[in-house]
Amino acid sequence: MGQCGITSSKTVLVFLNLIFWAAAGILCYVGAYVFITYDDYDHFFEDVYTLIPAVAIIAVGGLLFIIGLIGCCATIRESRCGLITFVIILLLVFVTDVAVVVLGYIYRSKVEDEVNHSIQKVYNEYNGTNADASSRAIDYVQRQLHCCGIHTYSDWMNTRWFNEFQNNSVPVSCCKPNVNNCTGSLARPGDLYPEGCEALVVKKLKEIMMYVIWAALTFATIQVFGMLCACVVLCRRSRDPAYELLITGGTYA
Repeated sequence: MGQCGITSSKTVLVFLNLIFWAAAGILCYVGAYVFITYDDYDHFFEDVYTLIPAVAIIAVGGLLFIIGLIGCCATIRESRCGLITFVIILLLVFVTDVAVVVLGYIYRSKVEDEVNHSIQKVYNEYNGTNADASSRAIDYVQRQLHCCGIHTYSDWMNTRWFNEFQNNSVPVSCCKPNVNNCTGSLARPGDLYPEGCEALVVKKLKEIMMYVIWAALTFATIQVFGMLCACVVLCRRSRDPAYELLITGGTYA
């Protein structure tokens, strides 16, 4: 019965190391996705420290690949030193995952204040040219999130761009995609997105942060299972002089 349990623990541990390799790729993808998305919304979010969870999760992804390699070699070769190293590194990565979750929740709660603080400034800097970074950011967000203005399309009437051009219109990025020949004229409000961008930007950034949090929580759980299996193998190996090798079926004296 005991031998069956240890063999199962070793088999599960090898399988978990394969999962760690897959997890490494997924975590790096999530981190890269956060970086790319942040680049699209960085004008609305000035606190660069918000990227710390994304940096941490990419680092965890890289470590998980190394952990998977160490774990597979240690489990197959029945290396006590390797398994101890595996458990220690896995514990450190687990602590990092917990830190990512905590930081994710902290920065997620700050998103709304950050956006509220910066969005008015970004809209006031809009000049309608593609060469201007703020203008590109606003046009991109309005097209992607199907929104117009800060709270509604009428907010454009309070911007410097609207007062300078005095053509009673908003940027064409406010136009609904199914409307032909839309010029952004306020005389035809039905052609424009009715919802403002502030709430949608906040929602989008919070969703991105939740991706990081859930990814860290998921793989932290897998890491706990991996540590438990490694500890079972280590305890059994140290107590049983007739410990069965996974590959050869031989014993350690």
